Amino acid sequence: MPEKKLHLITASSLEKIFPDEPFLPTADYSEASVLQGERFSYQAAYCLTADCLMSGTVKVSGTLANHAFIYEIGLVPSELPNFPDADDFVLKNTPGLYPDVLYPLGDTLSLIPGQWRSLWITIPASCTLPEGSYDLTLTFYGKKKPDFEHSKEELLGSCHFTLHRLAAVLPPQTLLHTEWFHSDCIADFYQIPVFSEKHWELIEQYVQTAVTYGCNMLLTPLFTPPLDTQIGGERTTVQLIDVYRFEGTYAFSFEKLERWIALCDRCNIQYLEFSHLFTQWGAAHAPKIMAFPCDPNHLTEETPVKIFGWETAADSPEYKEFLDAFLPRLVHFIVSHHLEKRCYFHISDEPHKEHLPAYLYAKKLLKQHIGEFPIMDALSDYDFYEQGIVKIPISASDFIEPFLENKVPGLWTYYCSGEYKDVSNRFFCMPSLRNRILGVQLYYYGIHGFLHWGFNFWNAAFSTHHINPFQVTDADLTFPSGDSYLVYPGEKGPLSSLRAEVLMEGLQDMRALQLLESLTSRNHVLSLIDEGLAAPLTFKEYPHEDSWLLTLRKRCYDEIAAAF
Repeated sequence: MPEKKLHLITASSLEKIFPDEPFLPTADYSEASVLQGERFSYQAAYCLTADCLMSGTVKVSGTLANHAFIYEIGLVPSELPNFPDADDFVLKNTPGLYPDVLYPLGDTLSLIPGQWRSLWITIPASCTLPEGSYDLTLTFYGKKKPDFEHSKEELLGSCHFTLHRLAAVLPPQTLLHTEWFHSDCIADFYQIPVFSEKHWELIEQYVQTAVTYGCNMLLTPLFTPPLDTQIGGERTTVQLIDVYRFEGTYAFSFEKLERWIALCDRCNIQYLEFSHLFTQWGAAHAPKIMAFPCDPNHLTEETPVKIFGWETAADSPEYKEFLDAFLPRLVHFIVSHHLEKRCYFHISDEPHKEHLPAYLYAKKLLKQHIGEFPIMDALSDYDFYEQGIVKIPISASDFIEPFLENKVPGLWTYYCSGEYKDVSNRFFCMPSLRNRILGVQLYYYGIHGFLHWGFNFWNAAFSTHHINPFQVTDADLTFPSGDSYLVYPGEKGPLSSLRAEVLMEGLQDMRALQLLESLTSRNHVLSLIDEGLAAPLTFKEYPHEDSWLLTLRKRCYDEIAAAF
């Protein structure tokens, strides 16, 4: 028999395949089950053993051929994979190339001797194939490079996968989920005017992608969000509210906000979180707000000017006067558009104890106008909740214990670069299990919402300058790679990442466990999760083996199938 020229292995979505390391899957993975309405992915890892470069092609066959989307997992650099004092539940901590960005598979595939690479195969949630078993075969062919146009095509190998589609339907997501959406970064990267037609077109593409990965709430920039901005610095203005200041009075146009909400409706965004009305880390200043210095009825070619920003104290009479004029108009807009059950407000992100007086002042000012509309903010100090200051706390996952112990209703959680010890996160260097386990944890503790700050933050830390996210993945050596964005800016729109796919799988785990609970009981599902564990699952203590999560999924689906 001729010598085999291509090692080819099917693997679960939890594997990360590095080009410079031998790949040995943790277990055989050639079949799986999936619910109706569930997004499913697996991998085909390959390594060329020939002594020359080859140009490959992949042919797809089987009953899933017309339903599968195939991506090449691209490599991106990381100079800061993690912080020096991180825990050891990582794949590696060294700088280098990491698998992450998903490129739609093109006509050809470069095959490099000795390097392991991988294809990502996805069956989308929109697949309507009925209950039954289906198969997919990938067959690889190759020609020698550089003269591949004249060389003979060779059969290199094939791999097969079987997917069992169950009759049960994955229930709708009940978790509220937002990944902060930075519309300024879209305009900056593509070098287009803010809220130009091209900008609106791209915003919609990125919002639709966010929805695909489980987002049902969207950060809505009434004014440029005062987030991750250097004190005294500015981010590109993205302001949905047109403000007019004329002879000491204010007028407002909500036309752009109406267009934004219509876009959200088309994309199935259910909730709007209005951008923070005070600066991050203390509520000490007003956000950047631009205004036209004229009567809106006599608008000419006037350029808006900055009327508030870092130079404006949060408790200044001028900013209070502005909010006193704006907030009643905003509330009227919400009520007249029947948005009362969809809107959430923010005051200031991540306040601490020393910021309590400023936060209380800001809250009082806001509540005078918005009444019982919900206010939520990311924080880690339980005292803010215990004193009744924040009714919807969003606790960091590594500070969530007191919130859980006191059974806070409607509790949210989040993680960011600070949560790099023990808890779930999605850095490049971390196993995908550490990303996906979040879904089981959210179910186990009945968490109401999940927030992350970086769906597409393509700036250096504090937005001091823009970056190319294909080249700089760590916010310019500040946040570990994988913290600040889930998607990449492709030439024609968003490119996803394996981290976004795995996070979505975690959210689907949560929904599948909810389905099993509806068929059995919550105690039964909790016992299923705890079975075999030395201690109950927590946000810091959880199994570190892929096999545990894959087995839990299989047992869950076996029980669901038996009930139908």
